[in-house]
Amino acid sequence: MADQQGVREVRKRVRLTPEQRTEQILAAATRLVARKGFYGVSLQDVADEVGITQAGLLHYVRNKEGLLELIVEQQYDRAGTPQDYIATGTPEAVHPDGPSFPGYLRYLVKFNATRPHLIQLYMVLGTEASSEAHPAHAYFADRPSSVWKQYSGVSWRLPPSIASFDDIRHLVEMSLEAMDGIQVRLFRSPTIDLVEEWLRFERVLFPSPVWDGYR
Repeated sequence: MADQQGVREVRKRVRLTPEQRTEQILAAATRLVARKGFYGVSLQDVADEVGITQAGLLHYVRNKEGLLELIVEQQYDRAGTPQDYIATGTPEAVHPDGPSFPGYLRYLVKFNATRPHLIQLYMVLGTEASSEAHPAHAYFADRPSSVWKQYSGVSWRLPPSIASFDDIRHLVEMSLEAMDGIQVRLFRSPTIDLVEEWLRFERVLFPSPVWDGYR
């Protein structure tokens, strides 16, 4: 209804940059898939959550598989990397002889502990993707190899008794398997402190005296 001066107030729609809109879509899709799973969420659900049309959503993700690619690539592959750890500048990360691998794992656990919704998302997608028909099956099936490739590209500082990083591949894999396991406990009762729990595993996986001064 016009006011006494006959002036109509028009609400201006806030325009987002493509990058801002993509981040908005990513955040909404992450919340929904973490709660309902990939199969339980439709493109319309995500569009409604963001406040755009489904056609507008498809401009950014092409299809539902494209939405999944966005979640996986942006959430898991571009954050919490060894390079992010080195960039922290902590003594164990920028040691002249190379960064500490146990130190990196501590950093990764602390980083993940700040985003439990993404841990939940990872668990939900990982379980669903055990089916070969799931669009993320190949990603999760290949993840151990891709993570190893990423980690082996870093010149880690290792104890003298360990000739090369290749020699502890089994230890690296066990560490990541243990990390996956304690993340499951985060959503069970009684809940745990993820960081404190990891420190218990660290003492077993990287024991004294071998790893003293290299953690």
